[in-house]
Amino acid sequence: MNGLQPPRPDLADEANHGDGFIRTYKAWKGSNVFVLGGRFIFGPDVRSLFFTIFLIVAPVAVFCVFVARKLMDDFPHHLGISIMAVVVALTLSDITLLLLASGRDPGVIPRNLHPPEPEGYEGMTEARPGQTPPLRLPRTKDVIVNGISVKIKYCDTCMLYRPPRCSHCSICNNCVDRFDHHCPWVGQCIGLRNYRFFFMFVFSTTLLCLYVHGFCWVYIRRIMNGEEATIWKAMTKTPASIVLIIYTFISVWFVGGLTVFHLYLISTNQSTYENFRYRYDRHENPYNKGVIRNFLEVFCTSIPPSKINLRAKVPKEPAIAPRTVSGGFISPNNGKAIGDIEMGRKPVWDEALGDISDYAGQHSVDYSDKDSRLPDVSPDLSRILPPDNTEGRGVMHHPRRSSWGRNSERWEISPEILPLSRIGESKGMNGKSNGESTNQNQQFEMRLSTVK
Repeated sequence: MNGLQPPRPDLADEANHGDGFIRTYKAWKGSNVFVLGGRFIFGPDVRSLFFTIFLIVAPVAVFCVFVARKLMDDFPHHLGISIMAVVVALTLSDITLLLLASGRDPGVIPRNLHPPEPEGYEGMTEARPGQTPPLRLPRTKDVIVNGISVKIKYCDTCMLYRPPRCSHCSICNNCVDRFDHHCPWVGQCIGLRNYRFFFMFVFSTTLLCLYVHGFCWVYIRRIMNGEEATIWKAMTKTPASIVLIIYTFISVWFVGGLTVFHLYLISTNQSTYENFRYRYDRHENPYNKGVIRNFLEVFCTSIPPSKINLRAKVPKEPAIAPRTVSGGFISPNNGKAIGDIEMGRKPVWDEALGDISDYAGQHSVDYSDKDSRLPDVSPDLSRILPPDNTEGRGVMHHPRRSSWGRNSERWEISPEILPLSRIGESKGMNGKSNGESTNQNQQFEMRLSTVK
């Protein structure tokens, strides 16, 4: 005995079969990344979040070490400490808002397990006797929002009609309510449940850039007054301040411009997607409630609860068993384009082609026997002439479906050509006379002698 104990039957059975239920986040069909057992949900590009945090923390650390610490000695005690405390507080609040915008459900609409029942509409035709009635869903529907007709679209991926202001994110592969955009810096979709935190993050980052930029100039001014030097000489004494001034000047144009743009969107009750897609300035916006009420809707209303419970247990989806037809393997997805209209991706046929190649491999013709090998002829002629035992066979050489392996000496024939070769073989064996076979052998020997 080596001291190893066999696994308990009950534990092995539980590991293999379980209770038939799994957590929702484990059966999630989107492209999201989950942390701490589904308690936090991120986008597939969550790695960019760490880069964003670095872009915030690194300049603040340089500011605290080379600028704020020196200003603490130049200003009175409490005022000097407040310079350091304010920048630390702004940084912590900025990172907190970033995580709140990135790690929470943006407003994902749960997918349907089955498409909705088709409703009667003008485009549906009556079924003829002996035919199945067509069950086609209309691509769009009209709904009334504040007295204005708005079209909603059907999502083939989520199998639902999107609510107003909802759109399908091609990166996260989810329908998001009040979809604004997918932010690569946050690594998450921006929607109904995290737009408030996203705007506050951008606004606080703007304040942090202005704060660091301003106190770097204050420190340069203190050097000029203390040493009675010019501004250029004072800059040479604090290169860290010059780097921070350039960095924050560039950053404030980005985050500051983004803050102004979203202030305009909030005041008109638009999303970034709607602004670029529909251009409400050309016609009436059905969601505009006035500037004050629009701001109150974003900042002073309660955030609606999430429509998905990632910790809940759902039954496992049964796997589609493959089926065999005449000894061949057929995948459940065979014959279907693996793509998505909503995602805008091209169909791929890797699985279907893989199944065809497996089927062709089972019907490959092996000429590895010594008797079936070609005689000693030139390499060029051996590629042209058929083997000895293939006389009278209708074998076609296709560059993609058949291959001649010099090492393996196998000639693989596609399954579509195989029945033709068998028919040609039977006809050749029955229809050929002995005299014709003798004439062909003589012609073959003459060609070999000519080559030699």
